[in-house]
Amino acid sequence: MVTAVFPAAGSSRRMGGGVNKNLMELSGEPILIRTLKTFSQVSRVNFLIVVVAAHEVETVEQLLRGTDGLKPWRVTVGGSERQYSIANGLKLLPDDAEIVLVHDAARPLVTVRTIDGVIDAVKKFGGAIAAVPAKDTIKVVDAQGFVRHTPPRSELVVVQTPQGFRREILLRAYAQATAENFLGTDDSSLVERLGATIRVVNGGYDNIKVTTPEDIQVAETFLRRTSHAATN
Repeated sequence: MVTAVFPAAGSSRRMGGGVNKNLMELSGEPILIRTLKTFSQVSRVNFLIVVVAAHEVETVEQLLRGTDGLKPWRVTVGGSERQYSIANGLKLLPDDAEIVLVHDAARPLVTVRTIDGVIDAVKKFGGAIAAVPAKDTIKVVDAQGFVRHTPPRSELVVVQTPQGFRREILLRAYAQATAENFLGTDDSSLVERLGATIRVVNGGYDNIKVTTPEDIQVAETFLRRTSHAATN
């Protein structure tokens, strides 16, 4: 079985307006619902766990109950950091969950193809992340802001979600992070500390994370382009 965990408890400060970005509408539908519907289209995904702020649990549960076509789901309370929110979500894993996917709820344009690709890679390698090649030159700088070196762009990728892992690997990574008081930037950074293998799967440049009002406009453009391509 495959279970997907969706952190959606962020404060959305950069979005402004005091509204959870995951509940904002994109082409007439809440971002969270768009994301969950896509995962529900993946035959191998069996269960959805949504992690939200405590004051939004009831609102999100009502929203999900009123949405047709979703895989079985649970909603739980998040923590002060993304990592803590996911840790809360992992407590609700079904006993028969073998693979765990973690996906930013605010990435509503992820495709079924990308999700399937991550699942395939997890089954083969134990861990996988969606990513795209870096387009820009990246500089490594020191604490004073001076450039130290330029890593080869061919070795760099921009990391996205979903990120997927065999259940036992991800739970071990979280247990170690907790024991060592380590706070990572994503799930892969926790698993990397175990020395586990993580395969990079091609994502998409349109698999953006909606963070600012400008991102809504960009996402709308991608959606219109996709809709136009589907009708031609």
